Amino acid sequence: MNTPAGPVAVMGAGSVGCYVGGRLQAAGLAVHYVGRPRVLQALRRQGLTLSDLDGRQLRLPAESLALHEAPPADAALVLLCTKSGATAAAAARLAEVCAPGTPVLSLQNGVSNAELAAAVAPALDWIAGMVPFNIAELGPGRYHRGTFGRLAAQRHPALAAWLPAFERAGLPLVLHDDLRPVQWGKLLLNLNNPVNALSGLPLRAELLEHDCRVVWAALQAEALAALRRAGIQPAALTPVAPGLLPHLLRLPTPLFRRLAARMLKVDEKARSSMADDLALGRPTEIDAICGAVVRLAADHGLAAPRCARMVELLSVPQPQPLGPAALRRALAL
Repeated sequence: MNTPAGPVAVMGAGSVGCYVGGRLQAAGLAVHYVGRPRVLQALRRQGLTLSDLDGRQLRLPAESLALHEAPPADAALVLLCTKSGATAAAAARLAEVCAPGTPVLSLQNGVSNAELAAAVAPALDWIAGMVPFNIAELGPGRYHRGTFGRLAAQRHPALAAWLPAFERAGLPLVLHDDLRPVQWGKLLLNLNNPVNALSGLPLRAELLEHDCRVVWAALQAEALAALRRAGIQPAALTPVAPGLLPHLLRLPTPLFRRLAARMLKVDEKARSSMADDLALGRPTEIDAICGAVVRLAADHGLAAPRCARMVELLSVPQPQPLGPAALRRALAL
């Protein structure tokens, strides 16, 4: 098998970008991190520390990190890890410096980032991907994986040479002939991101709140109805089939705790990236998650009023956590 021909550029060195990039660097790849000044300043001062729920910890000293505010021109593979709202701007910046045909793997939330980026920068080779696990920013330069899962991507010839490197990094990359069911399966799970953010609770504590699970179940039910109408069968990314997840979530907490033991294998540090965004006063990815359900439903003659309500709640200036009971009332559940 061929070996990678050059460095990796992480476009959007946030939680996912720093975690994936750091693991690849530790496996011997040259990695360039392109990020916001806040993150780059922390990495220059603290270096990069990665940890996970298995107790592993990895530290890359600051002097080993190649940090940039603009993308480098010599990347052999770009990992697009920006928030979904920054996809078009990131694609335009990459198009200015990257050679035509450079493969760009989107490791973002949502289902249409690769298509959006390709419309902005058609000369680059865009590949859809999916990150199943949760990464929390614990502090400056400190990122923690709090859940399990394997990276996924659309099958593409450009990725073949990179598979051994991802494997060495402990990030095996599973390729799919059609990634769309996987993306929608992940989006069904990501519908908990706004619930977690507005609950004000860590992820595991939020999952043990019946009010929060009822809200998540309602959002999933709207998405599943839209997917059925669209003829899309979402992939199962948990031991429970997607169509059964809302029923499981609505169960009383003692029964849910017993039947969903694997879903609750989340450490106390885990929280959604949307909760991090809310805490830092950044725009959230609500449009790429709940907004995607609203658009899919509308395209097929349906409404998704509770997903639309979530978009409203997180689109006001400086949204604040509501708590489980108030969040349920806000969605009229």
